[in-house]
Amino acid sequence: MKPLFLVIALAFMSSLHAQTSLISKPAPKRWPAQITKVGIPCSDGATQAAMWFAPASTEKKPLLVGLHTWSSSYASAGGDAVYAEWCVAQGWAFVHPDFRGPNWTPQALGSDRAVQDVVEAVAWAKQQTQVDETRIYLIGVSGGGHMAMLMAGRHPEIWAGVSAWCGISDLAQWHAEHTKNGVPDKYAQNIEAALGHAPMKDDPEAWRRSPLSCLKHAAAVPLDIAHGIHDGRAGSVPFTHALRAFNAVAAEANRLDANAFPLFYETQKLPPGWQPAPPDASYGVKAPIFRHISGNTRLTIFEGGHEIMHQAALNWLARQCRGQPVVWDVRDFIPLDVEGESGK
Repeated sequence: MKPLFLVIALAFMSSLHAQTSLISKPAPKRWPAQITKVGIPCSDGATQAAMWFAPASTEKKPLLVGLHTWSSSYASAGGDAVYAEWCVAQGWAFVHPDFRGPNWTPQALGSDRAVQDVVEAVAWAKQQTQVDETRIYLIGVSGGGHMAMLMAGRHPEIWAGVSAWCGISDLAQWHAEHTKNGVPDKYAQNIEAALGHAPMKDDPEAWRRSPLSCLKHAAAVPLDIAHGIHDGRAGSVPFTHALRAFNAVAAEANRLDANAFPLFYETQKLPPGWQPAPPDASYGVKAPIFRHISGNTRLTIFEGGHEIMHQAALNWLARQCRGQPVVWDVRDFIPLDVEGESGK
């Protein structure tokens, strides 16, 4: 049986009129009944646990790779269960890999091994069901947003679209932001545990695990970077991480003035010359405040905190197809009545 909110959503598909989201229901606490736990063989001899779904159809279908948040694992539901519900209702395949679990061990936190785990999860999924390789999508928020941007830069050849929300773009910078008077908080301690040391300026290991190190390779990937303007205050990741991420992949002529970033963050007001975002009904009540596009990359700063707007993210991904021009205008969309889910 399809979840209620998607049954309601599907009733709107035939008319395809744009709707505003009914921000009313918290994200699920459990995975849909159709989702199963699987073990994916890894090239290092380990077995990667994952949550998995494939529709019965033998036809080629989109694949959505959902990435867990910073302190979570493959088994964590919450907002990630919305990804699964979407896939069940839309007839997509879905995999939610572990990529070495929460971000406080050396093999997690964007390590080469964690990156390879995501690659191997995609390869495994293609062995289990017929996947449309022009429609392989990636989505994540918070720690999942960090990994989504990292995967866009490290393996741009895979993705038809990457939706990254409130992600950390620079681990050394984030460590500094979570260290007060020389004392690291839990997130900074997690980084130290993963790296084996506190990252210093130009730390090579922290840099390699940071999306800023590789996003220049993601210029051909439809990449949607979104961040709530209140994050960093009501949330753990200042939205300046998204501004820097955009500049790392954008063409030089389209980059934002980095000197304006501190002012934008401190005042939460657009710097002089920065234009307000046009309306986007797919964001519901969490309207975009600022938008900037460079080729296949879009930045959105929206009226929200440390969260993902599933309605905007999933409907945007559904429009993308590798080898075709990126689609930014999503006026007709499937409405979801689930709240944006924060990532920890």
